[in-house]
Amino acid sequence: MKTIKGPAIYLAQFAGDEAPFNSFAEICGWAASLGYKGVQIPAWDTRLIDLQKAAESVAYCDDLKATADKSGVVITELASHLQGQLVAVNPAFDEPFDAFAAPHVRGNPAARQQWAVEQVKFGARASRNLGLKSHVTFSGGLAWPYVYPWPPRPPGLIKEAFEELARRWRPILDEHEEHGVDACFELHPGEDLFDGTTFERFLDLLDGHKRCCIAYDPSHFRLQNLDYVGFIDVYHERIKAFHVKDAELRSTAKQGVYSGFSDWPDRAGRFRSLGDGDIDFRSIFSQLSVHGFDGWAVLEWECAIKDRMDGAREGAKFIADHLIKVSTSTFEDFIDQEAGRSGVKRMLGLS
Repeated sequence: MKTIKGPAIYLAQFAGDEAPFNSFAEICGWAASLGYKGVQIPAWDTRLIDLQKAAESVAYCDDLKATADKSGVVITELASHLQGQLVAVNPAFDEPFDAFAAPHVRGNPAARQQWAVEQVKFGARASRNLGLKSHVTFSGGLAWPYVYPWPPRPPGLIKEAFEELARRWRPILDEHEEHGVDACFELHPGEDLFDGTTFERFLDLLDGHKRCCIAYDPSHFRLQNLDYVGFIDVYHERIKAFHVKDAELRSTAKQGVYSGFSDWPDRAGRFRSLGDGDIDFRSIFSQLSVHGFDGWAVLEWECAIKDRMDGAREGAKFIADHLIKVSTSTFEDFIDQEAGRSGVKRMLGLS
């Protein structure tokens, strides 16, 4: 067993154009003031990081680490969700996802994809330069519009989609291998990798690639009514990052998992601030500890009701209260059982 590190906070939902959220130094100070010990950086937010520069300059990365350290926090991971999303985009989503890209490649899906691949590779190199072992991202999605099998899918559609997804990601994962960094996919509806079955399909096509890993986020599993604690027991060897995000699924006579196109506050399935949802985090922290996860517990705040500043403040304490300093002894150690081999044989009637 190992002890999980934390608490840490994902900065994506807090970065902004006003102080203290508009510079890396100030937002690190803000996070530390709330009790956080680590920060996860959204790799697309130029107010916080120049990703290409981080990929090319160890000195720049040393400065970033020093800035964090001065505030009393460390950098836990880089996160390239928006860039990873653009590695694979079904044409149905070309327009809404275009906003994730740099202005010079918008409206040009081929150029946008090439840019996204380069960005995620920058994420691998920058992670290496920062001394990080894990990099969090999205897979993108070609098959997602066909997630529900109606109209009936033509034979080969899903097979072709996943083969193409694997083809696009293999060189990116090879880049991660070259730099000793795990690519951790957040399994998320909207991506082709959204549960264990889709992850396994992808992994098989990649011949079990060593760097194809998981960023565990139970909120997305709760909204699918998936066994999120059992998931840890099955996939713990691939879980290399952890988003602590709460959610609730309140099925009614009118709504279930799909939530009827309702706005977030009115959905049967909705994200909540830590402690306000129905996710069993005590079991999650226990099973991650049992299976030796020693990465960071990172708050990702998304709530349909509560103010984000309250969510951030409460989240640091919530995570700290759930961290388990794992035992180095057993509760039976006080009993001296020095039977030895001969004693063991006698107890089994084998003498």
